[in-house]
Amino acid sequence: QVQLVESGGGLVQPGGSLRLSCAASGSISGMVAMGWYRQVPGKERELVARIYSGGATTYADSAKGRFTISRDNAKNTVYLQMNSLKPEDTGVYYCKITLVLVRDVWGKGTLVTVSL
Repeated sequence: QVQLVESGGGLVQPGGSLRLSCAASGSISGMVAMGWYRQVPGKERELVARIYSGGATTYADSAKGRFTISRDNAKNTVYLQMNSLKPEDTGVYYCKITLVLVRDVWGKGTLVTVSL
């Protein structure tokens, strides 16, 4: 059974950077995509960035030019490099993996707070 563990969240000042990691355990040979989502209180979870098995990537408009999603296949890990952070980037960041013929798997999330 696939499990995801996120790390790298924390408190950072506006303009700063963070790198989130999502480590997958178990068999992910059927991976279609892995993505990062953000959720703030009272709002639905929203896509921030996604990387597909072939390497293609997509980003939310708010993340374009500032965030970069990447993958280390040898480590079964996906990263989200976040630069030029803004207070509105604050939220819990969740990692999700989409697998063929299997229900999506979510991590438990890591909190990112952008504040002075």
